Amino acid sequence: MERTTSPTSPPLPGAAGLSGGTGIADAVELPDAAGLLDGIPGQRGARPAPPLLRRPGERGAEGPAEPPARTGPAPRPRRAAGFRVRVPVPFTLAYAALLAVTSYVAEHADPTLVYALYQGSSTDVAHLLQTPALVLVASALWVAGGFASPFTLGFVVVLTALERRIGGARTAVVFLLGHVLATLATEVPVGLGVLVGRLPDSSLHRLDYGISFGVAGSVGALAGLLGPWLRGFLLVAFGGMLLQDLIAYTDPLTNWGHLIALAIGVALWPWVRRWDLRGRPARPRPAEPLPAA
Repeated sequence: MERTTSPTSPPLPGAAGLSGGTGIADAVELPDAAGLLDGIPGQRGARPAPPLLRRPGERGAEGPAEPPARTGPAPRPRRAAGFRVRVPVPFTLAYAALLAVTSYVAEHADPTLVYALYQGSSTDVAHLLQTPALVLVASALWVAGGFASPFTLGFVVVLTALERRIGGARTAVVFLLGHVLATLATEVPVGLGVLVGRLPDSSLHRLDYGISFGVAGSVGALAGLLGPWLRGFLLVAFGGMLLQDLIAYTDPLTNWGHLIALAIGVALWPWVRRWDLRGRPARPRPAEPLPAA
């Protein structure tokens, strides 16, 4: 059954306007729908112009100002994260390695050769009169009693703490002052005693070597960088041990040398405290110039 349209049906509104006649659509002006279609993707049309950039310090409503150029130093590039090994006490570690080598030679070499090395490095009166500089340095390359001696442990602990506070070069100065001055303070009276006839001539060739004078001087210097309680405990404990050895009277010349070296380290307190790296104020970084307005 076909569907038909009744000839008596009223015409639709605006139908005449679609067929060329006059109607309601001709009389009513439709609004412009171009602005309503902005959200449709792919719509063609004129794009807004980008905002104009202004020079630094110039004001206006055209757009944002151009960022000012950086006048300070360029930032340093960041290093890649990784594991870095730091050696805070190079002097102590290098010296300890050298002592380990000489101690190994003294333990495993021929006894005759070892005695000749000790004799050539001895800071006795005879060698001090002939080659003072050589024997003062060479005598500090050996450890009396071997590498397992208690002075070796004291050497590592004390010089490590001292080097971290005053640096490697100044730690070497403190160690050498204790070693050299205490050696001279004990050997010069021996030479004078032989000269006046109070001691035999064999005292001029007495073996004298080792690091104990330098360690004792470093202990005295380190005590000046510690707090009052820890300083007093260190001086009483170490000084009491040295006095006990002196009372035993097994080697009075060496025992007196240890006490003299400890006193030399204490006498270095004004300089050691001035050299203390932890007591220095941090160096301020230069301020970067402010950017131009």
